[in-house]
Amino acid sequence: MMAPDNVCILVPTLDEAETIGDVVADFRDEGYENVLVIDGGSTDDTREVAREAGARVVEQSGSGKGQAVREAVERHIDAAYVLMLDGDGTYRAADADAMLEPLRSGEAEHVIGNRFADMRSGAMTALNRIGNRLINGAFGHIHGKSFGDILSGYRAFTRESFDRMHLTADGFGIETEMAVECAKRGIQTTVVPITYLPRPAGSNTNLHPIRDGGIIILELYRRAKTNNPLFYFGSIGAVSTVSGGVIAAYVGVEWVTRQVSHEVLAVVAAFAILVGVQLLMFGVLADLILSLHRERIRDGDGR
Repeated sequence: MMAPDNVCILVPTLDEAETIGDVVADFRDEGYENVLVIDGGSTDDTREVAREAGARVVEQSGSGKGQAVREAVERHIDAAYVLMLDGDGTYRAADADAMLEPLRSGEAEHVIGNRFADMRSGAMTALNRIGNRLINGAFGHIHGKSFGDILSGYRAFTRESFDRMHLTADGFGIETEMAVECAKRGIQTTVVPITYLPRPAGSNTNLHPIRDGGIIILELYRRAKTNNPLFYFGSIGAVSTVSGGVIAAYVGVEWVTRQVSHEVLAVVAAFAILVGVQLLMFGVLADLILSLHRERIRDGDGR
């Protein structure tokens, strides 16, 4: 077991008065005295309940989970290891040792708790399950890594590895961004099976599946620009080329069958095809440059 003094339990919260007391108490019962609750301006008694349970409580200067995590680690945490989780009572303190063990042994610098390993009935809606599977599949395809459950809020990481990440997301996209940074920067990452519980009665989720799912997908796609430029530019180029081809086919059919010329559409089709092909070529070149850059870095590390 890792010495609890070296670990900070980080819990970002927003209106979690119904659950935060039990969450803090459970970790303190496991021997973790350093529990930091960073609150995003709750309108209920979240901060008071957390303090009474024994947590150190700070109120974040901005808004959003991502901003809270960055601020907490950069300004309020001195411990070498951080165990991060949501304050909604869906994660167990009993899984803390398993999450931290890969850090202690040097096997990993970043640990993701896989909720799908033991997901209890009612813990996740069918829509959220589908969305999670699609996002995890897209992540694996774009970034060439499979982390099992990149949206999991149960994370353990070294302070040093966090400092190497370039994180900008303010909201729920923080988990996706952390996974992308792990893949991009070669941060040793492992996945640990955990138990995922349904939210206790009386607590409400701050997650909006459609809105936040869209934000996460856009963040995943945006991050592909520097980690998989062939996919990023190639997908745009393919859409542009296909669209131009469809318009060109329509113009051609109209000319052959009805002797009607669509000069403007013809120009649009040519432009779309030209731009699409150029983007595809740019994606190939960018991917080649990135591959050469990574090889140089590996060769430099091997010396």
